[in-house]
Amino acid sequence: MAVIVTPGRLSQLSEFYHQLASMMSAGVTVMQALEQLRRSPPARSFSQPIQRILERLAQGVTFSEALALIPGWLPSFDLALIQAGEQSGRLDVCCRLLADYYRTRADLARRTISDLAYPVFLIHAAVLITPTLTLLFGGSVTTFFYQTAGILVPLYTVVFLVIFACQGQHGEQWRGAMERWLHGLPLIGIARRNLALARLAAALEALLSAGVPVIQAWELAADACGSPALRKGVIAWRPGLDSGSTPAELLGRSRDFPEMFANMYSTGEISGTLDETLKRLQRFYQEEGSRQIRAACQWAPRLVFLIIAAIIGYMIIKTYRGYIDEAMKVINF
Repeated sequence: MAVIVTPGRLSQLSEFYHQLASMMSAGVTVMQALEQLRRSPPARSFSQPIQRILERLAQGVTFSEALALIPGWLPSFDLALIQAGEQSGRLDVCCRLLADYYRTRADLARRTISDLAYPVFLIHAAVLITPTLTLLFGGSVTTFFYQTAGILVPLYTVVFLVIFACQGQHGEQWRGAMERWLHGLPLIGIARRNLALARLAAALEALLSAGVPVIQAWELAADACGSPALRKGVIAWRPGLDSGSTPAELLGRSRDFPEMFANMYSTGEISGTLDETLKRLQRFYQEEGSRQIRAACQWAPRLVFLIIAAIIGYMIIKTYRGYIDEAMKVINF
């Protein structure tokens, strides 16, 4: 995948899955749908991977196997759902779920960027105001450059490194450390956990509907959800599952899952409506996570605005105080 996953990339993935789902729902085979997408891809970068998938399919491998043979192109969540869709005969449904998932992520990313545009403008204004005033009152261009670049370049570097560090293509140890760090942030931490629970519920429902054994389904879903903490917690269940405990019993004793998730899963397991329960859990946690992300997007710019406004005010007062002190020295002389 790309070094930085942009809203445009997320929209392209959404369109890719949407077109696949639409064509398969209309009775078009996977190879025919991919051939059509190869001729009219969502983006040029999709042409080569789609061609490689078609070549693999022609050799007799399955769609999910062909995707897995392209390292790093799709995350494990996508591969798990597509594999489950193939096994259950619901590949079009799984592709539609992925299309909705990436569309939601793209909308959230665009809203975040839009909400942060004005604070970013204020940050640049705060950085540029003092060097600009100095330049207007006789300062040198070289000094102006060093004063601005000396702040903006390190700032851009830090922002890039933070965004890169939060991407999902790093190793599990790194992602686990980032998850623990982000968990302490208001709204963001709980939103990430809710979205991971939504992905786990979606993958688990698809895998169980495909006939995958429950122990294997849980482990695959935990691996696909993108949360190292949830995956570690599920892996720790293996001795209990092997000794005869049910996932519902282990969920009730686990600190990694919310009480509501454990209770609803237990009810679905007892009543025989686990597939519908998992769908409801996926919708609930997806909506909760999205709502919390939107709230963070609304409050973060306001906080940044207040901080930048205070910095600008301080710098203006400091600058004019310096000019007044110089003027007083001249007058006293």
